[in-house]
Amino acid sequence: MAKDQGATPTITKGAKGGSRGGSTPAKPPAPTPKGPTQVVAKNKINPATFFKEVQAEARKVTWTSWKETWITSVMVGIMVVITSLFFLLVDGSLSFLMQQLLKLAGA
Repeated sequence: MAKDQGATPTITKGAKGGSRGGSTPAKPPAPTPKGPTQVVAKNKINPATFFKEVQAEARKVTWTSWKETWITSVMVGIMVVITSLFFLLVDGSLSFLMQQLLKLAGA
């Protein structure tokens, strides 16, 4: 019998990740946190309490005025028009360039 047969086994990883006996000791498991663990109890909420909380949260919301809504809608419309014109210009330019390239290739 060899001298090290009674020793605790050690684990090292080879090139392919297999475990072999070697001289590097295995890492011990991570320590667990000490102290009391807190368990969060789920509060049961009935529908009446839920709707009261919803109303309370709805009162906290700041609603926009009609003027702010109108201005924002107009700005969105303007940006849609500008963006559509930009993409129309880019699409037309690319289409023209592709037609010219295809004419050169077919000649």
